[in-house]
Amino acid sequence: MENIKVDVIIPVYHPGKEFSVLLERLTEQTAVIHRIIAMNTEENYWNKELEQKYPLLEVHHLKKSEFDHGGTRAWAAELSDAEIMVFMTQDAVPADRNLIENLVKALEKEKMIAAAYARQLPNEMCSFAERYTRSFNYPEKSYVRTQRDLSLYGIKTFFCSNVCAAYKKEIYQELGGFVRKTIFNEDMIYAGKLIQMGYGIAYAADAKVIHSHNYSCMQQFHRNFDLGVSQAEHPEIFAGVPSEGEGIKLVKKTINYLIQKRKIWLIPGVILQSGCKYAGYLSGKNYRKLPRKMILWCTMNREYWNV
Repeated sequence: MENIKVDVIIPVYHPGKEFSVLLERLTEQTAVIHRIIAMNTEENYWNKELEQKYPLLEVHHLKKSEFDHGGTRAWAAELSDAEIMVFMTQDAVPADRNLIENLVKALEKEKMIAAAYARQLPNEMCSFAERYTRSFNYPEKSYVRTQRDLSLYGIKTFFCSNVCAAYKKEIYQELGGFVRKTIFNEDMIYAGKLIQMGYGIAYAADAKVIHSHNYSCMQQFHRNFDLGVSQAEHPEIFAGVPSEGEGIKLVKKTINYLIQKRKIWLIPGVILQSGCKYAGYLSGKNYRKLPRKMILWCTMNREYWNV
């Protein structure tokens, strides 16, 4: 562990208090971090004092028109000379001092493990139903997924989240890394490639970040539209691997949980949100049939369509 070089890479836009907390907690980690590489969109939003306060921090500025979920991270990966790259988002806060150490340990367990992602815990503002969703997607027990799990877990085999995920640089380079242009979902597109090439993805339940959102129905629609677009644009990864079943399973389990906890008045909201998620996802999967105006209304990433 002592000899392994680790870089943390964070795309940043309009950094606020959470980003400062993230930087502070990264400096307190038990594992030694080589560099924190911030890929900042729009220089005029950047606080230059952060670089003075955190010597590990290295910032690279880009314009909003240049940002891409895959391309920006791929550029950052080229800047890194570390053996392990940990990608995070600016609103993910390490839950303790062992986050980086536990991610690295998960990668080191087996030679064929190429990626490891952290457990996401709800923040204090998280809604009751969303707290259950977090526990469904990020359980207490760690596991490893490989190609053998496809028949049992389907799309969940490819699950990996760049909210907080670590990658072995050597394998990343070998497979070509993140796709350069993608609306969303660069982590699962790469994870799918890993699985197809015989590598494993570790879920490290002991590597924990605090990260959650209370999305509105329309935000869920827009987010899942972009998710559907990403899957439609990468049939080499997602074709023949259905994902709807996992969504239905989550809805059923959430409703059962709310009944058990005697919070049945929350059920209509869950059903409405689920309907918006599915409508967005289905529209995104079929985006080629939609007029441009409709696409621009559906997406949450309008810059992507400015070709």
